[in-house]
Amino acid sequence: MIERKWFTLAAGILLIGGLALHPAHADDTIKIGFIAPSTGQFAQIGNMMIAGAKYFIQENGTKVAGKNIELIIKDDGGQPDNAKRLAQELVVNDKVAVLAGFTFTPVALAVAPVATEAKVPQVVMAAGTSIITEKSPYIARTFYTIGQSAVPMAQWAAQNGVKKVVTLVSDYAPGYDAEKTFGDAFKKNGGEVVANIRVPVQSPDFAPYIQRARDANPDGIFVFIPGNFAGTFARQYAERGMNTSGIKLLGDIGVADDDLLPGMGDAALGLITAGPYSAAHPSPENKAFVAGFTKFAGKRPNQMSESVYDGMRLIYEALKKTNGDTDGDKLIAAMKGMSFESPRGPITIDPDTRDIIQNIYIRRVERKDGELYNVEFATFPAVKDPIKEAEKAAK
Repeated sequence: MIERKWFTLAAGILLIGGLALHPAHADDTIKIGFIAPSTGQFAQIGNMMIAGAKYFIQENGTKVAGKNIELIIKDDGGQPDNAKRLAQELVVNDKVAVLAGFTFTPVALAVAPVATEAKVPQVVMAAGTSIITEKSPYIARTFYTIGQSAVPMAQWAAQNGVKKVVTLVSDYAPGYDAEKTFGDAFKKNGGEVVANIRVPVQSPDFAPYIQRARDANPDGIFVFIPGNFAGTFARQYAERGMNTSGIKLLGDIGVADDDLLPGMGDAALGLITAGPYSAAHPSPENKAFVAGFTKFAGKRPNQMSESVYDGMRLIYEALKKTNGDTDGDKLIAAMKGMSFESPRGPITIDPDTRDIIQNIYIRRVERKDGELYNVEFATFPAVKDPIKEAEKAAK
């Protein structure tokens, strides 16, 4: 009887000890939940994002502040409901310390309440509507806001012979941001917006909208559409002779992203866009990044993969600052105000808004070494989100 009691007691001690070991083991591993589409119509975008995350880890290792890093990738198909469900599973079941990725604004917004409730930082790496960071105090962004691109584009156009424009944007929140911020800045700089045209987001036929834009007889057309439709737009634009019409085609970076240019062909030549990144950016940091990423992924990086690369660095650097502490409040505090030299140039996370401050480049599609590239020829330094800046000034 006594032996059985001692055996039972000893087994209980071992059981308790075994349970106690699990949290300690878990504390040695920091999990990052990465949400992006790897299947469906947005797979091209999501796979470039995933490649950016994997390449960063290959280059920087799986240890930070003495802790192991585990990247858990989930496919949301680009759908908000899926993203929210996956974020909940990552927080509750996988106990992730950070949520990352997020291809589109609706996806990022769907996950924001999860980040807030769980007090888990959400690093938005590929969604550009201004309001995103306002939806949770735990959101930081390494992508760009649509206004950051549209306002410099409008300023450059107004200063370079474009007097009348038509805006042609996709009919959803980022498109509305592009339409408003470009239009306001263009008019402020003496230009005239002669028509605002919105096209359906899903499977659009651009032809009738391009014709409407041409009928308005503008000097330029400013375009904002999801990148996966850029090839279709360029083809239909060229089919109607618009690329030889003398009307300047102006756009957001997504219209001529680096992974899209090879498939767009000569129809893209001369396209002028504004954005924070080009694979042709001439810095030593970017040359090394492009060479390494191209070897890793089999294609050159685009704005999404570069933004993810920077987003992963932001997470790593924040963990270094907290010495591996994954408390959400400490991590997001560590991200605020962080600055470093990225492949795109100098970047800072605005400590007030948690949005990125970065250079915006005006680029022209040119043939270089037999391939199409966005060649930068003007720089707007240290650009903040203009919508938030305007709101701040109005208070």
